[in-house]
Amino acid sequence: MSLRKIETFDVLVIAINGKFPGSIINVTTNNNVVVNVFNDLDEDLLITWPGVQMRRNSWEDGVLGTNCPIPPKWNWTYRFQAKDQIGSYFYFPSLNFQRAAGGFGSFIINNRDIIPIPFAQPYQDIVLMIGDWYSRNHTALRTALDDGKQLGIPDGVLINGKGPYRYNATLVPSGIQYTQIDVDPGKTYRVRVHNVGISTTLNFRIQNHNLLLVETEGRYTVQTNFTNFDIHAGQSYTFLVSTDQNASTDYYIVASARFVNASLWQNVTGVAVLHYKNSKAPISGPLPSPPDDTYYKGLSLDQARSVRQNTSASGARPNPQGSYRYGRINISNTYVLKVMPPVTINGSTRAAINGISFRKPNIPFRLADNHSLQGAYKLDFPSKPTNRTPVYPGGWTAILVSLDNAGYWNLRSENLDRWYLGQETYLKVINPEENGETEMKAPQNVLYCGPLQYKQKDQSRSAASSAFTARFNFTYLLALFTVFFIFS
Repeated sequence: MSLRKIETFDVLVIAINGKFPGSIINVTTNNNVVVNVFNDLDEDLLITWPGVQMRRNSWEDGVLGTNCPIPPKWNWTYRFQAKDQIGSYFYFPSLNFQRAAGGFGSFIINNRDIIPIPFAQPYQDIVLMIGDWYSRNHTALRTALDDGKQLGIPDGVLINGKGPYRYNATLVPSGIQYTQIDVDPGKTYRVRVHNVGISTTLNFRIQNHNLLLVETEGRYTVQTNFTNFDIHAGQSYTFLVSTDQNASTDYYIVASARFVNASLWQNVTGVAVLHYKNSKAPISGPLPSPPDDTYYKGLSLDQARSVRQNTSASGARPNPQGSYRYGRINISNTYVLKVMPPVTINGSTRAAINGISFRKPNIPFRLADNHSLQGAYKLDFPSKPTNRTPVYPGGWTAILVSLDNAGYWNLRSENLDRWYLGQETYLKVINPEENGETEMKAPQNVLYCGPLQYKQKDQSRSAASSAFTARFNFTYLLALFTVFFIFS
């Protein structure tokens, strides 16, 4: 027998310009992007733009290996060009487990007019940010991880920063703010879905509507219809959704936890409403069922395998640099990466790749190289696991990475708890045929820290201007949440 206790309480979230989630950055490929970040938090801040190709410019990547943190009450201006990969991404803070408190927003790269898209132009875009959520703030969560504790079951799932629609009068109390998406009947919408959560895989579905998958993180896909789709933490997918259903009622939008004990995780379900503008009645009845893989354990894996790149679709770079040479390039190094559950290293709980746990540097690697500082890092990452136990106990995959972008690039787990505990490393990409000319030089506003702290000058807050500009103020915002606790 279980007792459900319902509580409503205030929590602090990281807001951008007073919004949670943050503003959408909507640019066109080849745009020069300028984002002026004001850090009004009480701790260091860095914003990363994962998946967004920064041609020759890892200086703007927004992770500790390439950038010094933005100190509290300071501002820093990111400048980069959105290149090559038309599609859906999201930005977020990369330090101190801050993504668990917010600070994220959608980043969309659109095609230029001369580059056609492989489907009819949608009527409108819809952005949905789904993710698991804890009532404890990010400082408490990272303290738990530092103490070797597990985070436990999330307290809920948010859709665009709001709690569940009252789909069940017993489980969900009245008065909760929920997300409602208004649509016109007989249209086709491009729905961009980002899993911004910590570690929970969420199954996404819209009641009675097909999801036509067309793009994922800069790659057009072979177009495939799904009734529901598993989206892992950190992933972004784009679907075409036709509003072709009867408008007698509204419809559920659901993001529910996968690969868990459903009876214990029943509160980890986000519910929003798809509202036809000519709808005759509010939504009612049970949620659309999640996938049942009781007798088909490979359902989710086969679904992921079915996602194929549409190689006939036009891209931002019709002739990607060097791609025509792939068949003639000799393989010089092969890396086998082994990822295991956290282990104890020197008395602390750490996560690792090939037995190596990443330790936060006191100076970015790229900055250290730029100033000829020795000892900031070692180029001795093992190409194979450090022990000889079976390498693939659960599964494996092979990844082709086009290393045509000089600089330092972060390789990490997208599960935020594993990343925080050290499951990351960096790729140092150099072009041996030249002398550094294919990489951008350090920006004029580069931040200094660690052994180069003495070079840092006081900064004044500045405005930004370019082809696309944004002025982001990161601060704390008090928000009201209702969360369900289950006691056995």
